[in-house]
This record gives sequence, C-alpha cells and structure tokens, in this order.
Amino acid sequence: MTFRVNGQDVVVVGGGRSGLAAAELLASRGARVTVTDSAPALAAADRFATLGVAVELGPHRPELFAKAHLVVLSPGVPSEQPAIEAARQGGVPVIGEVELASRWLKGRVIAITGTKGKSTTTTLAARMLTEAGFDAPAGGNLGPTLSAQVASSQPDSLHVVEVSSFQLESTERFHPWIAVLLNLSADHLDRHRSFEEYAAAKARIFANQTPEDWAVVNADDPAALELARGRRARRFDFALDAPLSDGVTVEGQQIVRRERGQAAPLLPLTSVKLSGRHLLSDVLAAAAVACLAGVPSDAMRRAVEGFEGLEHTLEAVAEIGRVRFVNDSKATNIVSARRSIESFNDVDRGVVVIMGGRFKGGRFADLRDVVAARVRAIVAIGEAQPLIESLEFRHVSGLRGSWPRVQGGSEDVG
Repeated sequence: MTFRVNGQDVVVVGGGRSGLAAAELLASRGARVTVTDSAPALAAADRFATLGVAVELGPHRPELFAKAHLVVLSPGVPSEQPAIEAARQGGVPVIGEVELASRWLKGRVIAITGTKGKSTTTTLAARMLTEAGFDAPAGGNLGPTLSAQVASSQPDSLHVVEVSSFQLESTERFHPWIAVLLNLSADHLDRHRSFEEYAAAKARIFANQTPEDWAVVNADDPAALELARGRRARRFDFALDAPLSDGVTVEGQQIVRRERGQAAPLLPLTSVKLSGRHLLSDVLAAAAVACLAGVPSDAMRRAVEGFEGLEHTLEAVAEIGRVRFVNDSKATNIVSARRSIESFNDVDRGVVVIMGGRFKGGRFADLRDVVAARVRAIVAIGEAQPLIESLEFRHVSGLRGSWPRVQGGSEDVG
C-alpha cells in the first residue's frame, strides 16, 4: 500500500528531536506541516522556519487537529489529550513518528524493546552487523530518529531500532523482520494506566510479523515469554540460565549458539568488557540478532571487544580515596535498580546508592533483600524520596549507614 502525504495538512505534536525529524521528512514529501508544542519556545525554531513548517506554541487548538489529514505524535506526547482524541474520533488518523518513518523505509527493520537494556543491545547489534559489512544504522529511541534514516535507506539496509512503549503504542503497520523482547517488568506507570496497558504496548512489536519473521525472546524472563506466546513469527531465544535446545546461551567460558541440541562457539566471555549479568544478557540478545542475520563469529567478537558500554549505564566515573564512583542513571525503574545493585557482587556491603527521582511505578519493597545483601547506605532524592524512606530499609537486618534527606529534582535516577 503506497503511503502519500503530498498536498495534505499534517500536524506534528511535539517540537523536540522526533518532531523535528518527522516534520523534515513530511515536508520533503510535499506535506503542509504544522508543529504544535505546549512549550513557550522551541530550540529548533529556526530550523522549522527554514523547512517552511508552521509552528504553534501553547495550548493545542482542537480546530488545528480537526482539519488535519494526519496527526503525527512525538513519543513523549500522550495520545489521550482532548484535542488529539477529538481528532481521532472525527476520523483523523493519529500515528507516531516511528510508524510514519517505517512506511517509507526501503530496508528491513530489527526492532528491540524491553524494560531494561534496549540501548546496550541496540548498539551492540548494530556494531556486530556493521563489522560484518552490513549497512546497519542504529537509531529510534537511541541516536538518530527513524525518520532521519529514511532518505538513506536502501533495500539491503538493516535498521536497528530501539523502540519504547511510547513509540510502539502509536504503531499500526510497523513490521520488524526481527523483533527482540529483552525483558518485561513494571515501568512508565506514570504514563500507562496499568501494567497490562504497558505490556500491551510492548506486545505491538510482534503484531505485524509473519511466519517469515523472527521473534527473539529472553527465555529467562517468564513475563517476556508469556507476552511472546502465540505470536506468528519464528522464535529464537537467548538465556543465561534457562536450558535451550535452540538459541544463544553460555556454556563454560563461551557464548554459544545451540542448534538442534549442538553448540557452536560464537565468542569467549573474556571478550565482554561489561559488568553485571544483566548486561551479559544484552550481549546474548545482540548475538542472537547477529546469528539470524548471518554475522560470522569473528565479527561478533570484534564488535564486543571494542565496546566498553554506554554513558550512564554502569559507567565508571572516577576513583577518589579508594571510593569508586559509578554512574548508572539509566536505571530508571525498580528492576533496573535491582540489577545494578546486584552487579556489585565483589563488594562486601560497601555500596552507597543514590536512589529516587521520578516515580514510574513498581514496588521499592522488591529491593529489600538486595539492599540487605550489598548496600551500606541509601541517599533518597527527588519525587520518590518519601516512598523510599517509608519502606524503612534501615530496619533490614544489618543495614548500616544513614538516610540523608537530599532535596533533588525529578529526573530519573535508579
């Protein structure tokens, strides 16, 4: 089905990175584009003017949406806003930026989602594919938006796309050749009305796949397995602990591909420079994608050996007075925080955790045992500070240290 916007009025909601890329793509395809944003000013105002894109700031006008032929949402924009919902009820199509871009891509899509590990897995998978000679740009929720990749997309391109629940919930035809589900736990419940709604958004990564496609799933994660159950795509799993007859796992000191019960080595564990079992699981997921795309093992090894992790993901910052400082501010939910704390298994109750920020759902009580095992003190900050302190981790047997009341912002910290 050919998708055209030439001569149509299109409203892009949100004037940030995704909105700018969507507006530029739409303008290049002949649409009359208006960007609307509730902010008082936009950093990209000059760029929008150069593109011939109209900009409206402040409260969204229902009449602007009502007369549009298409509405495109940036990922941070809730679709239940009254003006958007009224347009939808009036028959105006409402889609997201990822959905928009995917309709014009010439290459195939490898989409990666999950509650934790999307950026690491996306980056590693793209590195492995690139080492093997593929045109494999990484983007989506990470790096360049998918809209920014449309102009350079070729039939042999493999677009490695990190997709969030916000991006997936506004998809209709989005069709990954390989869809990866890393894990699933409560997150973003400040935006989604329930865990079930959040999970349903994640499940849309599989919605348009066919039996010719692949679903790559974490066999160690019961919730991910349940979400992937009954999907039409072929399954190819990865796991650190669950037994696999087919998929990618660890045997001894090797990451291996098991196929019909036989194991073929892919790369040694000594090649992996990342800390923590959860990051090793991300390496397995990336290797599973590489296997399906036909990447040879030596290319996988080179990609992994040259990768020391992403900023803000168990990132070593400094060592001062024999105290090691680690930035893991991308751990923005309870499960992520737990896995981060667990990664310090060589420390005898010496961890001080700065925890809090914006609360997005979940149970801080799920951290009690790992806090008791590894943590000396907690600094609670931001919006979630009272919730953390109310759990009285200080009463966990043996927990030492103090509970400073640090006033902080509402940024995500785990």
